Amino acid sequence: MAVASFAPSKSLCRSHSPSSSRSTPPSISSSIGFSDGRRGSWARIVSGGLDLAGRSHAPAEMLVGSTSKEAWSGIDGWRRRRRRGGVGAIMCSADGIGSGLEIEQQQGLAAVVIPERAKMLALVALVMCLCNADRVVMSVAVVPLASKYGWSSSFMGVVQSSFLWGYPISNIAGGALADRYGSKRVMAWGVVFWSIATFLTPWAASHSTAMLLAVRALFGLAEGVAIPSMSTHLCRWFPCNERASAVGIAMAGFHLGNVMSLLLSPIILSSVGINGTFAFFASLGFVWLSAWTGRIPNDPRDSPDISHSELQLIRAGKIDSKTESSQLPPLRHLFSKLPALAVVLANVANNWGYFVLLSWMPVYFKTVYNVNLKQAAWFSAVPFGVMALSGYLAGASSDLMIKSGSSIIHVRKLMQTIGFIGPAVSLLLLRYAQTPTLAAVLMTMALSFSAFSQAGYFLNIQDIAPKHAGFILGITNSVGTLAAIISTVGAGLFVQWMGSFQAFLTLTAAIYFVTAIFYNLHATAEQVFF
Repeated sequence: MAVASFAPSKSLCRSHSPSSSRSTPPSISSSIGFSDGRRGSWARIVSGGLDLAGRSHAPAEMLVGSTSKEAWSGIDGWRRRRRRGGVGAIMCSADGIGSGLEIEQQQGLAAVVIPERAKMLALVALVMCLCNADRVVMSVAVVPLASKYGWSSSFMGVVQSSFLWGYPISNIAGGALADRYGSKRVMAWGVVFWSIATFLTPWAASHSTAMLLAVRALFGLAEGVAIPSMSTHLCRWFPCNERASAVGIAMAGFHLGNVMSLLLSPIILSSVGINGTFAFFASLGFVWLSAWTGRIPNDPRDSPDISHSELQLIRAGKIDSKTESSQLPPLRHLFSKLPALAVVLANVANNWGYFVLLSWMPVYFKTVYNVNLKQAAWFSAVPFGVMALSGYLAGASSDLMIKSGSSIIHVRKLMQTIGFIGPAVSLLLLRYAQTPTLAAVLMTMALSFSAFSQAGYFLNIQDIAPKHAGFILGITNSVGTLAAIISTVGAGLFVQWMGSFQAFLTLTAAIYFVTAIFYNLHATAEQVFF
């Protein structure tokens, strides 16, 4: 019997006979079969054997031989299939998000079947991209709008923060509804309303300042459901050892939304004006909805297309009931637990710093370095692009460390420490930047390090409250949103009163330092809420 080498990574392949079997943990298996029958060629591949980072985790099993009857993969790597005239079968067993890949070839035509959780993750990443892109349009358009309507720096801060006014309410409600009824509908209705609000923004600005603030508040009310719904959806669709990587990819889409909007908005503004810019981004939401309302359900067990082996991998170690507990933890109980309080304060510090940079970066480069709006957009976009990559690397590194035997809480604390100390040092160094290029490098470092929080406190919420992750994330986001409102308005007041951003950035660095210490003292990976 010949032994062939087939593995996209460093998987070990060896000869195996159908009669020798072994027991393995549930995983998504891979198999390739070929037939030279008279009615045409046939091929089947199940599993690419790759995780989110493109690595193979399990030894591969390979069999090549000429026989008319072969047995191959099922739940544990072996499922029987019989064909006449077959020339061989190649079997590989590996786990990870790349597994489940299928290639069917009939009469020379091949089709690739992607794992259902990969399809779902792609759509989640896209909607997170749109979520931030629609938000950042105002960060760019606020400059010409302020010039057109004569807004002061302090009022610009009010306009920038107005979308956060409805955000706390929908974070809590959206998280609770996603936990109880599923995140698919909650996310869909959120996209509908925030796309409408995006479209109406320029009209509202021309009507009155009160109308503008009301529309932006509606926009924030709709967007508030996005992150809690995303968290709940990924929790249901991914096993624990893939979840950090999945969150990294979803949040990479979120950060790339900044890049897309910061780069495209000035171009569209100069071509079709303010109205066309907001209409363009609003229309993308309805395009996404046409795909989201298709065949991807709230729970993988309801998917008509998912393979049994993929479902086994996702469900490993999870509770059996589809309906999660409807009894929400009381707020006094939530805030009385130091591990929960550590998560809440981490969200506060993260939102404080993130929204300062998100809302004021274009204005910062224009005011401090006197660059034009298009240049400011480029300087502002690059940090968020790098942030998308670093967030994914943080998630993939977390999953790898946990699989290697590191304790979950050790990994969470390490990632959170990087996510706070790194930005704090970068912002303190910003005072010494003499050119916009050096300032962009330091802001890139600040945002890149802050992305490690996704593998810190953000995932820690699922550790301490797996049944109520959406609701508790909504609570923490709501408190963090209040901090974001204060920081966004406060930055505008500092610029108007003191003529400088630096004092406010120093305050932000101090908040990062203090919160990092508190989180390391009190965070835990033990389940706190049942």
